[in-house]
Amino acid sequence: MLGDRWICDRVPTPRFSGYTRGNAGEVMAEPVSPLAWTFCWEPGPVMGCVEGFEQMGVFDAMEYGDPPESFGLFGGYFYNSLTQARLFGVRSGAGWQAIDQAYFDTTSQAIPPYVEEDWHNSPCKTEKLGTVMAWMMSTDCLPEVELQKDEAQALRDSRPDLSTLTDLQLLARARSIQRHLRVMFQPVVWASLGGSVGPGILPGLVGEIDPTATAKLMTGIGDVDSADIAAKIFAISRIVAGSPELNAAFDGDLDGLLDRVAESGSDDAARFLEAVDEFMYLHGSRGPNEWDIYQWSYETRPKMLLQVVERARAAGDEADPARTVAAGAAERARVLSELAQKFAGNDEALGALHAAVHTIGVFMVARERCKSNNIRAHGEVRMCFSELGRRMVAAGHLDHERQIYMLLADELDDFFADPAPFATTLREREQDYLALYELEPPYIVDGTVPPLSEWARRGATEVEPVQVGDVLHGVAGSPGSVTGTARVLLDLSDPTCLEPGDILIAPQTDPSWTPLFLTAGGVVTNIGAVGTHAVIVSRELGIPCVPSIADATKRIPDGATITVNGSLGTVTIDALP
Repeated sequence: MLGDRWICDRVPTPRFSGYTRGNAGEVMAEPVSPLAWTFCWEPGPVMGCVEGFEQMGVFDAMEYGDPPESFGLFGGYFYNSLTQARLFGVRSGAGWQAIDQAYFDTTSQAIPPYVEEDWHNSPCKTEKLGTVMAWMMSTDCLPEVELQKDEAQALRDSRPDLSTLTDLQLLARARSIQRHLRVMFQPVVWASLGGSVGPGILPGLVGEIDPTATAKLMTGIGDVDSADIAAKIFAISRIVAGSPELNAAFDGDLDGLLDRVAESGSDDAARFLEAVDEFMYLHGSRGPNEWDIYQWSYETRPKMLLQVVERARAAGDEADPARTVAAGAAERARVLSELAQKFAGNDEALGALHAAVHTIGVFMVARERCKSNNIRAHGEVRMCFSELGRRMVAAGHLDHERQIYMLLADELDDFFADPAPFATTLREREQDYLALYELEPPYIVDGTVPPLSEWARRGATEVEPVQVGDVLHGVAGSPGSVTGTARVLLDLSDPTCLEPGDILIAPQTDPSWTPLFLTAGGVVTNIGAVGTHAVIVSRELGIPCVPSIADATKRIPDGATITVNGSLGTVTIDALP
């Protein structure tokens, strides 16, 4: 029976007492599986984050506790450390408010203000970070990120036929990847912190001149890996849209579609299957809540790809990501030119403008690429345990293949030596794990974590429904204005309900939602900020996005007609269903 703490939970410490779900839900929206946390995260990103902050000069490793409080896990839910992030702003001189504005939802959610403590002041860190900030404002690339892209590709290239490996060889391969999970997370810190610099500078610099300028200056960057997922899916959808044979196949049942198309032997079928194979090789590790190896990926559940292709085939050629990125880039250049003319003669302001825009271009691309590199490594671990799970089911030791993710890392050797004694434990643990899905994690943990028995249940909180004419205020994310039909999606279980031009209303998004942006007219999320996934991808694909509309998925009814103004950060209710 589920107790008041989950088996993997951490305890806030006095030094690192504040945590937020802000910008955490797009990493892992659901409770983290025991194996993902203990096998991947604790030895990987948790430690890599500490080392990344130390390399940047924000912290000394000894300022963390043991285990280090780089991230929080409460009730099985993943949290970002407010102290860790804010001290970059404090020690760099950018200010903690800039960090909050870039990454944490400060509009729809109440976040405790920063409270200074004696140990926060560190002149030597401030001096080093001054150099780092100068580097961030001037560097053209992060070569480490590109090298790790090659490293991640090499991990995929080196994958053997997993079915030919013994159980212990599969476990050994998974363990050999753990060091990559640690090292690959270090530049995530640099890219994420660097990505907050430009968005922190622009509002104060250009906000009074043009409140919509900040969003426009972050549009049309290009070479964003999350957007590349959409581009690849759009290309596949064009193959389907141009083929009567493939269209007929997609009009039918998606289950077994790949096998039926393979039996065709036609040129269209061959082109389609070749494009699918290429996509799976490049992006097969992606999927909902992809940082958790428990969750399905495109590779482990190909139907997810077919579902989004099925929707995208109805989109017109104007939805081509290449077109929208080019249009965004042109608008970005136009706005930058106009602002530069206004700042003529003010060398300091002009220099800050160009540096901020340059930094956004470099670090937004790097941030998304870091994610891609890390997810590919996590995906290789997932494939090992997926194979092991299938074997344990066939041998009668597990009820289904994903039950293997209920194990803790320190139980693996005993489990594979003698699986039988674990049967009851894993069933009971799985029941408790699934019960966590019914709980609503508190947005903020400030010093003390409420016992799970006091957490609200999902859907239990009442909200005030909207009325025609209401204007909801969020964050100006991706510029532009669009009117359309609201479609509320709480997860990706049925993406086919989103018709071209509909407005996607979601809790938050991660890269697995990106294909839906191809057909959506706009995006609204419950939480988020200017540097979160929904905003980044919306800007690249040229659709308006307003994050940080509190309880949007509960207040805005499915089927309502709404106007989304991403330039102003507003959602207007035009008509109710």
